[in-house]
Amino acid sequence: MGNPRKHAAKATSPWWAKAMVISGSMVMVVAGGGAVAAQVSLNLVNNSVNQEDLLGDQRVETEEGAAIEGPMNFLVLGTDERVDAGGEARTDANIIVHVNADLTQVSMISLPRDLLVDVPSGVPAEQTKLTEAFAYSEDWGESFQNTAETITELTGIQFDGGAIANFEGFLDMVDELGSIELCPWHEITSIHTDKTFPAGCAEYDKKDALDLVRQRYGWDWDEDYANGTWGDFGRQKMQQQAIKKILERAKENGYATNPAKAVELLGSFGDALTVDVGGYNLVDMITQMRDIDPNEILSIGTPSSEGSINGTSYVLIHEGTDEEVASEALWEAIATDTVEQWACEHPDWLSGDSAPDCTAVTGGATADATAETPTDGSSETAD
Repeated sequence: MGNPRKHAAKATSPWWAKAMVISGSMVMVVAGGGAVAAQVSLNLVNNSVNQEDLLGDQRVETEEGAAIEGPMNFLVLGTDERVDAGGEARTDANIIVHVNADLTQVSMISLPRDLLVDVPSGVPAEQTKLTEAFAYSEDWGESFQNTAETITELTGIQFDGGAIANFEGFLDMVDELGSIELCPWHEITSIHTDKTFPAGCAEYDKKDALDLVRQRYGWDWDEDYANGTWGDFGRQKMQQQAIKKILERAKENGYATNPAKAVELLGSFGDALTVDVGGYNLVDMITQMRDIDPNEILSIGTPSSEGSINGTSYVLIHEGTDEEVASEALWEAIATDTVEQWACEHPDWLSGDSAPDCTAVTGGATADATAETPTDGSSETAD
């Protein structure tokens, strides 16, 4: 097993998958549950979102129509394949979405696609990369369950619901919003279109925004290597930035106060987003989670780093290291609903620009959970 090299899990989930999680699964929360329940019919909301049984017997048992109580955990998977495409696929994003006991705080824990895991079913292998667990069957429901069982084996966490999202939905979402603001920290030229994007903040339509956040090779300036934003790490930083900017634009355009507009945004996903809320009623869940502030969602990377086994590269939670200690503590924090406290104790693994109030969380102790604000005009933090 190789030695730890550099962090490989801080922002491994694709920007579009996280955007689908927040802006898709959570956009109705942003709209305000009470207003939705009062102004939008149950059928309209339910018809705006594809709902299927994704978890099967991997779901936490709940009674039909039971009251919605936290804490809750959802598994969200992202893939570049269309949900209805059929055939075997793999996941690019594997995210545990944890909702706290009083349904006011959300944490997103990203599991690297190349994380070495044990697969209880033995399909497609007894030990392989996490992304491969979804290649279980041409039936995506069975594949979702295989991935859920694999993650439960790793973390001990079981799930109350789930979702699967794909790239096409994000294309439609940006189009629905009109444009978003992005702030590259230096000039970069697209390897796809030869278009040069200037440094600083500017408005971008769907086409240019997607072109910009897909860039990887242009993040090769000296400052990128000095700041840890070179190559794919630079792309990940732009992807994280895009998620926040999408949420801000949705709020600016009135989606936060107009339930009908929120339903329109949900409808723009089409077949790109499928959710599973089990025996719960979707509108009831939206209403119960009305106090969640998307701007305060914690984004956490699994403590891990690059390594290799027999010449094959993986992301590994190296045994006998701080990674193993921190990851085991993270799984325990999810189970005991103490994720904010964990974040204060392990701030290096926060991958977004939101951090808990550690003074309040720890009862007086403080932790430096926020990176320095960059000087590029954006509000994002460097990985």
